[in-house]
Amino acid sequence: MAEIVLKSCTLRKWQPGDEGSLVLHANNYHVWKNLRDFFPHPYTHQDALDWINFCKDEEPVQNFAIVVNGQAAGGAGIALHTDVDRKTATTGYWLGQAHWGKGIATEVLRAMCHYSFQMFDLARLNADVFHTNIASGKVLEKAGFGREGYRKKACFKDGEFKDLVLYGLLKENFLDSGG
Repeated sequence: MAEIVLKSCTLRKWQPGDEGSLVLHANNYHVWKNLRDFFPHPYTHQDALDWINFCKDEEPVQNFAIVVNGQAAGGAGIALHTDVDRKTATTGYWLGQAHWGKGIATEVLRAMCHYSFQMFDLARLNADVFHTNIASGKVLEKAGFGREGYRKKACFKDGEFKDLVLYGLLKENFLDSGG
């Protein structure tokens, strides 16, 4: 089982027993408003069970729990692309509001980039954020991602249109920077 021990947290596979802390941190409007709609709100115990069940057979792991002080306090993962994009994956992450502003997300994202480039035959990672999520854009930039584009009214979330800021990271740039 993949486990990545970092200074501020540990990345590990989602497991039975994470349901309570997952609901505690995921059932938060301020977390949800920055994520795609497949992340439910309100976030229920059944949602947690479904997510853990979805992740249970991943090998290699693509979705990690971010464990802070023994609790699953967030998640990070990659979605592998297919067809002509098969050397690309999209990465994403979320963290419970109680842990914001502590550098955890940046550390997690750097570790996810390292893991992704080692475990999968990838040339690049993509990430995108709503234009209102300035903190996440800063996390991406600190981890080495470059801003590559801006799509106006690309998403509809919480009753309003959102612009989408596109980021990318090439494997060689990440490795050259000491990734």
